[in-house]
Amino acid sequence: MLEVDRQQVMAYRVATQGLLRTASDPAALRVFDLGVQDSTRDTALLALVARSRASASLVGDSRFTLAWTHRGAPHFHRSAELPGLAAALLPLDDADARARMAWRRRDVEQAGMPVTEAIRVTAGAIREVATAPMTKGAVSGAISPRLPEGLVRWCRPCGVTHVHEQLMRLSALPAGVGLVAGASPATLMPLDGVPGVPASPDLAGATRIVRHYLALHGPATAADTAGFVGTTGKVVERSLWPDDLVEVRVDGRRAFLPAEDADRLTSPPEPAAVRLLPPWDPLLQARDRAVLVPDRAHHKEVWKILGNPGALLAGGEIAGTWRAKVSGHRLALTVSPLWPLSPAVRAAVSEEAERVAAARGLGLGSVTWK
Repeated sequence: MLEVDRQQVMAYRVATQGLLRTASDPAALRVFDLGVQDSTRDTALLALVARSRASASLVGDSRFTLAWTHRGAPHFHRSAELPGLAAALLPLDDADARARMAWRRRDVEQAGMPVTEAIRVTAGAIREVATAPMTKGAVSGAISPRLPEGLVRWCRPCGVTHVHEQLMRLSALPAGVGLVAGASPATLMPLDGVPGVPASPDLAGATRIVRHYLALHGPATAADTAGFVGTTGKVVERSLWPDDLVEVRVDGRRAFLPAEDADRLTSPPEPAAVRLLPPWDPLLQARDRAVLVPDRAHHKEVWKILGNPGALLAGGEIAGTWRAKVSGHRLALTVSPLWPLSPAVRAAVSEEAERVAAARGLGLGSVTWK
């Protein structure tokens, strides 16, 4: 059994997730083994900026495709790997499906069918309808009348009855449908390589997802992994736990890591990088937040219920938060450090701010320190 401290874990994650900026090819970054979450705030683009030496965009790059995957959130994946996820992300059983849908007993009763069947029925309807790029609203409007009454809900904000939001998101990829990157409003499109709704879940593929999480965010527990996947720790332990893991004690806490990564954990490179991480950056997706930010009083600054800021990485620590505001063709950044930072770190932040602005096609207006 290995014994390491939190600083070693942070140094390992910084290096493993490509934040030392040594990769020249974005497709080679290990974060794409799991996928990189995106939003309308260019989060995936800025996650790439933090890791890539060359300026690059995921939009328009055929090597990457956007889809609703983990927890129903939009993620960029390597295009060649996305069809395999259609079966790997199918819930294993009804308990798993209820957890991923966050459905209670009343929701299941209202559906009138097992949740796994509800996903398959909805996926079949999406596949029939989304044969060309269509907005999310158009797809929802087209499939809702085709679905059993128990799978649609009255939506007060929309003022109509339509398919349950999370049900649509979890059913899209099994239907062979992804998202048009950069489109607003959200636009669905058919994918190549998914011949039909998978007949059954791909257990080996689902286990591989767990293994990727442990490699990128480890050492970690089954509960940590389940939080990312969107299921329960029992499901992960019972059905998805990989065999080739080593047990690690992190400051006395029991966790696990793929055996092939053990040497990198015990002797990681020095995490000297200063990076401006976007909201939902892969590094911030770990579920053991006390490892990322040990002072719990700072958690409410880094992770908010609505409107997460970006995070400042310095010396292997989350050292602050940042927000950006666009005015004309200029980008202004406001940085809020969690503790006093050296002049060298502040200068490096300004350099990173230039990269962030350039990636968004803007000039840098100012960097303000709160």
